[in-house]
Amino acid sequence: MAQKLRRLLRRKRFLAALLLLGGFLFIHKSLELRLSDGDLMEALAENPYGLEPRIEYLEQGYRKIRYVEIGHDSLPLIVFIHGAPSSSNFWQSMMTDTVLLKEAKLLAVDRPGYGYSGFGKPEVSVEKQAALIATVLETKKQQHQTIIAHGSSYGGTVVARLAMDYPELLNGMLLQSASLAPGEEKTYWISYPTSHWLLRWLMPPTINVANAEKLNHRPQLEKMAQLWDKIKAKTIIMHGTIDELIYPENAYFARNKLTNAQLIDFRLFEGRGHDLLWNKRDELVKGLQKLLESSGHAKLAAQ
Repeated sequence: MAQKLRRLLRRKRFLAALLLLGGFLFIHKSLELRLSDGDLMEALAENPYGLEPRIEYLEQGYRKIRYVEIGHDSLPLIVFIHGAPSSSNFWQSMMTDTVLLKEAKLLAVDRPGYGYSGFGKPEVSVEKQAALIATVLETKKQQHQTIIAHGSSYGGTVVARLAMDYPELLNGMLLQSASLAPGEEKTYWISYPTSHWLLRWLMPPTINVANAEKLNHRPQLEKMAQLWDKIKAKTIIMHGTIDELIYPENAYFARNKLTNAQLIDFRLFEGRGHDLLWNKRDELVKGLQKLLESSGHAKLAAQ
């Protein structure tokens, strides 16, 4: 009897271990927040004009950047840069938008550490992230005289740095719920212990990358604080008044710092949080249209 009980206990422990391992692997996989090349192309192929998306990889030094584009080469270019944790498929609804596809070619990039741009390997320097993405845009500049960048959350941080360091590349930018003011954002307490090497291995790679960035936000934004006068690009700022992740103070900070921007459009959405892509997508599209019109291209595209 005792031997049977021991065998039963061993079997239960083994099954429990299998369930625990299975749950661990499921969580890691489900939190990758990325689509393979094939799945991403299939998702974007469902657009109203039957346009075929194209995925490219650009190697720059020790880094490889993946980006996906869709639309006509003759139109201006809109570049989408995601926040954290996320990847280029965050922008699926924008990349298949009827209005935008009529007026622009659309491109979404996997930021370093996310998607298929060195997945799980963070790049905490915003300056280096901007330089990597600038390399992509430099390959597009001759083809598209007008380039507009739309950044969400920490993607907005990278867009702002792009406009500072490469003013010749960007004609306009839309900063959506962007992290821009040092210290004006929420950092969850769990980011600190899970960033330690003893616990880091338990976390999905995309969360580790987001943690590494988050804990470096303030010094990175402080480095940018004296560079805002370099921005010439037409700028639209959109933020929710009850954003509890990236506080509305970030929007005011950017508006006050943009002393040399050719245009500033400042919009706060009452009662909205960090979810503008889902709740104010039409306004985001209108903002991008305004940037296109201010560059003299939207009317031409509509003819």
